[in-house]
Amino acid sequence: MITDKAYKGKDFTKDSLPQGEYEQCIFENCDFSNGYLDNRTFMECEFIHCNLSNSNIANTTLNEVKFSHCKLMGLAFTSCNDFLMDFTFTDCNLSFSDFSALKLSGQMFIECKLHEVDFSNSDLRKAKFDSCDLDRAIFFGSHLEQADFSTAKNFNIDPENNNLRGALFSKDGLAGLLHKYKLKILP
Repeated sequence: MITDKAYKGKDFTKDSLPQGEYEQCIFENCDFSNGYLDNRTFMECEFIHCNLSNSNIANTTLNEVKFSHCKLMGLAFTSCNDFLMDFTFTDCNLSFSDFSALKLSGQMFIECKLHEVDFSNSDLRKAKFDSCDLDRAIFFGSHLEQADFSTAKNFNIDPENNNLRGALFSKDGLAGLLHKYKLKILP
């Protein structure tokens, strides 16, 4: 087990981060893009200004992991170990990532770019999409009870194909719930 270690400015694109369990480690300005992070465990770790785009995260455990100002494009979170899965994202680009069919109750997305992210059949009860851009994100069969979209933008959610009981929306966001009806909504 690797504990309390800081990794700064490391390039893991050629030589992968060694397999193992990482606890309370900080990764800052590291490049993992197109690399291998599979079969690793991260507990109470923090990733700051890192690029993890298109990395293999199969069977990876992410428990109490914070991602801040990171590029996480094209990640298949569905391939992670979902036992004890817990993470937060602040000012991250998660475009083209896959969260389908995951239990993400209470998940926090803060100021994130979530273009074309797949949330199909996910449990996002009480999730918060604070100032997030959800352009072309996919919500189908999703459990969005009490989820907070009040400051989110560019979402397109069909109320007939998702459970939205108690979800929060601003009046400016109502067009995102009516998109399929092709209505013209004036300001």
